[in-house]
Amino acid sequence: MTNEELIESLIRGGYLKSPRIIEAFRRIDRRDFVPEELRARAYANEPLPIGYGQTISQPLTVAFMLELLDPRPDQKILDVGAGSGWQTAMLGYISARNVLALDAPAINPKVIGIERIPELKAMAERNIAKYGFLEKGIVELVLGDATKGVPADIAPVYGFDRIIAAASGNDVPLIWKRQLAVNGRIVAPIKDSIVVFEKHANDAFTKEEYYGFHFVPLVSD
Repeated sequence: MTNEELIESLIRGGYLKSPRIIEAFRRIDRRDFVPEELRARAYANEPLPIGYGQTISQPLTVAFMLELLDPRPDQKILDVGAGSGWQTAMLGYISARNVLALDAPAINPKVIGIERIPELKAMAERNIAKYGFLEKGIVELVLGDATKGVPADIAPVYGFDRIIAAASGNDVPLIWKRQLAVNGRIVAPIKDSIVVFEKHANDAFTKEEYYGFHFVPLVSD
């Protein structure tokens, strides 16, 4: 299967809908984010191991969650569990789309990817660097325990418009809700569901839940 065939299958299945997310799937090639020995399976609609007990998520799940997230240009986005960097890079492409069109040399980071495993953070940096997003300041990667939120030297600058997680816990950490901007959105797995929280005031959220998924566990240090 080719990348275009994968994308077309996700469109036919109703998982990919938004032009900006479809464009991100086309521009940010999943093959650049899987281990070399698995590149023949890069476009298979399945999760693939990336080492250290982690996976690069199934494209169907990534598409479904990104559509729920509804990322837009110029938003500040937190990607929890950057892994090998594929989703982080797609979010960087979407968030900085207007800037990329102008080919600006540098901007403030728009997407923060947080990863607790040093080797995976290094892998994500190598992979995302292929697209120039680190050099241009579009994406920043942080090593840390995501259940504790983004480090204090970064968090005050980033009232995140969107937060997305790739690993499942028993609930969404309270710190994520605090670091989310009003009118922002969190898309995260809770147990075997995908849950969407929208923030309408400092302590006012609405919640939607989508059942029938499976994720690696969200681990705290």
